[in-house]
Amino acid sequence: MDYEEPRFDESGLIPAIVQDEDTNQVLTLAYMNRESLDITKREGLTCFYSRSRGKLWRKGESSGNTQKVVSISVDCDGDALLIKARPNGPACHKGEQSCFHQKIHTTDESAAFSLEALYGLITGRKGEPKEGSYTGYLFEQGEDKILKKVGEESAEVIIAAKNDDNQELSYELADLAYHVLVLMAHKGLTLREIRAELSKRHMVDKKSQTGKDGR
Repeated sequence: MDYEEPRFDESGLIPAIVQDEDTNQVLTLAYMNRESLDITKREGLTCFYSRSRGKLWRKGESSGNTQKVVSISVDCDGDALLIKARPNGPACHKGEQSCFHQKIHTTDESAAFSLEALYGLITGRKGEPKEGSYTGYLFEQGEDKILKKVGEESAEVIIAAKNDDNQELSYELADLAYHVLVLMAHKGLTLREIRAELSKRHMVDKKSQTGKDGR
């Protein structure tokens, strides 16, 4: 497949956007030269060129917050890179998951739902209970109560499906999903771990569809 070769500017640099492979969150914007790009491809971990220090730096070399590369794409003009990666810790030197954590403008669209935001809210209720919070109540009651709710909601999903009512099924599936997230938070299981498990199964399925010779 033909593609544009990366075009480095007069300083020998090209901007590289790093995006979380699992959540699509933009983690950081950094710069690469030819050497750092080659190192990144060879080692499978992001390596950049620091304009302020005038030298190469491997992400996580001091903090341990590395970024495992999944793919590298070049834009249609060849003057920017998009790196999909799986981060091992925060991307920002301030300890934030993304360098883009400081909002300077928002609209109504910024309230869009995400599983990450809901899971973050749930784990927040676990760490800092809020009076009147149903989520906090579940954590307070403990594992048996949470498991009981997961079981009840599973049964409600089955009943809704048998009733052939997609509106009711959607409602019950949402209830089940919420209580499963509460169970995950209770057990310390993250969305990233679930995505990794699903990804492993997806890769196995793809391999099983090919013959022994890979065709």
